[in-house]
Amino acid sequence: MFGNYTSTVAERLMRYVQIDTQSDPHSASTPSTEKQKDLGRLLVAELHALGIGDAAMDANGYVYATVPANSAKPVPVICYGAHMDTAPDCSGTGVKPILHRNYDGTDIVLPDDPGQVITVKDHPYLATKKGEDIITASGTTLLGADDKAGVAVIMDFVQFIQSSKHIPHGSIRILFTPDEEIGRGVDRVDLARVGAVAAYTLDGGERGSLEDENFSADGVTIHFYGVSAHPGAAKGKMVNALKLAAYFLELLPKDELSPETTEERYGFVHPLHIEGIPEKVTLRFIIRDFVTAKLEAYENFLRDRVDWAIEKFPGARAEFEVKEQYRNMKEVLDQHPQVVANAAEALRRAGIQVRTEGIRGGTDGSRLSFMGLPCPNIFTGEMALHGKHEYVSVQDMEKSVETLVHLAMVWEEKCS
Repeated sequence: MFGNYTSTVAERLMRYVQIDTQSDPHSASTPSTEKQKDLGRLLVAELHALGIGDAAMDANGYVYATVPANSAKPVPVICYGAHMDTAPDCSGTGVKPILHRNYDGTDIVLPDDPGQVITVKDHPYLATKKGEDIITASGTTLLGADDKAGVAVIMDFVQFIQSSKHIPHGSIRILFTPDEEIGRGVDRVDLARVGAVAAYTLDGGERGSLEDENFSADGVTIHFYGVSAHPGAAKGKMVNALKLAAYFLELLPKDELSPETTEERYGFVHPLHIEGIPEKVTLRFIIRDFVTAKLEAYENFLRDRVDWAIEKFPGARAEFEVKEQYRNMKEVLDQHPQVVANAAEALRRAGIQVRTEGIRGGTDGSRLSFMGLPCPNIFTGEMALHGKHEYVSVQDMEKSVETLVHLAMVWEEKCS
């Protein structure tokens, strides 16, 4: 199908990751960092160069575009999406991508910090990539394949499909979002402008993964209030909120219910941030599970331990706040089985074994699904996310592009 087409996906990724698009959870603006628009402007210009005349970025940093239909059938409009920002967890400034051609299957030492080694022991998927071309950062930053691999895949898809007029397809919307890494990726998306019946995010990992399920998530904030007093005359008066918070944290289990002790379908209760003084301490948690109903049980688990801790510190008090973050996309996708089925068929046509999986986290797609746009997640090959050991296989990205081409054809074929 691809004939003499020369893939641009590797070149695009290596160019895109050099643009710093790190989002900022402490910013109230949209996008949270103006530098995300630097990539957005480049993508609009490149889409125009590819003949996509309606490509545009709005004031909030969202990029919208349409690959026009070439089928005479009334094919439903679908959308391909990816996020432009990189995670705040690790620096995205001055990324120097390195292409390791014909990877030899050994550990990869990153040259700008030889202490940073991507080992096949710690990254077993990497061991399966021998003979492929691997892209990494240089050792001092993350790579940004999450999710610029998805951006590059979609852009290469656009280039291919625009040059392949013989492949029938309906209208395909393109959506690039800011601030996904800080949970705001679709806060200001214009769904009427997208105008699709289904969407697919390109933000998955291993080749063949088709993610139709994700964690449901809440955020919990606990405020502990102590009693302030001069330390020289504090006996019988001071109640130290710092010690109260420490006691409370010690009540959490050490061998279960945490990210560092769970995997697969097990959820967790995760303390994420603490700040305070003896008078007041604030703790922030994230609560995750594939079964939405379990979130309340986890939150009650925390409430009980708050009460136990307060009993040990007479005069103290606490406030407990819960905020819904996102829900399991499967609750919506099960009502639209053709959306996932069409993606699975596209993977098979690309010669890929399908692995339907759940995400131990969230994507833009989980929130889009509950906003009325059912949206599973498709692989790009991005691995070891949010850190200096991030890597991606060029061949995985190319297979992702091929999957998108087949997916557009499947939707067209199945339209009566």
